[in-house]
Formats: sequence, C-alpha cells, structure tokens
Amino acid sequence: MKKRLLFFLTFLLLFLIETLIALFVRDRIIRPYVGDILIVILLYCLIRTAIPDRIPLLPLFLFLFAAGVEVLQYFDFVTQIGLGDNALARLLFGTSFSVIDLFCYLIGALLCALFEFIRRK
Repeated sequence: MKKRLLFFLTFLLLFLIETLIALFVRDRIIRPYVGDILIVILLYCLIRTAIPDRIPLLPLFLFLFAAGVEVLQYFDFVTQIGLGDNALARLLFGTSFSVIDLFCYLIGALLCALFEFIRRK
C-alpha cells in the first residue's frame, strides 16, 4: 500500500509539473525536452500505482509506446482520424514528429530502468 501511495503522489506531482509546463513555459529546453522525459516517468508512476510490483520490461514498453505515438505524429494521425481541429486530441497525441523527442523518451525510460535497478540493490 505504501508503494502505491508513493507512486501515486509522484504521479500527481509530475502531472502538475507537466500541466504547468504545457500552460506556462515557452522556452527551448524545458517544454520540448524535459517535458518529454518527464512524460515517460509520469506514465511509469501511473502504471506502478496500479501494479506496485516490479515489471521488468516496463521502461522498454513505455519507450515503445511513446515512440509509437511519435511515429503517429509523423503520419499526422490526429488529422487522419478527423480530429485535427480538436485541441485535446492535438495535445494528447502531439502534432509534430521529432527524432529528438525519441531520445527524450529513451532518457525517461532509462531513468525508470535505473530507478528499478537501484531499488533492487
């Protein structure tokens, strides 16, 4: 129970940080890069809230998920499914493909894997 609460509180904190970044930060570092790193960690914490036991490949799965969403951006998925004018859909799926985003997702996944490694030791 304690692990779930810790993961949930971390999720809430990261969600608040991500929201503040999305609403108020208009720079060239925090919004495009740190936000992408944190989103993987946020999802990790959300999943670990529901499943507090270690999931060995979770960081890899999260990276693949994030990379999949990024690839959908390359194909302009939101517009293709008719939601190009929907602000929420554009916010959730994103609107522009970037290889650098893939590296940010990888960093987030590696930080999650490092956390798991350190916790096991």
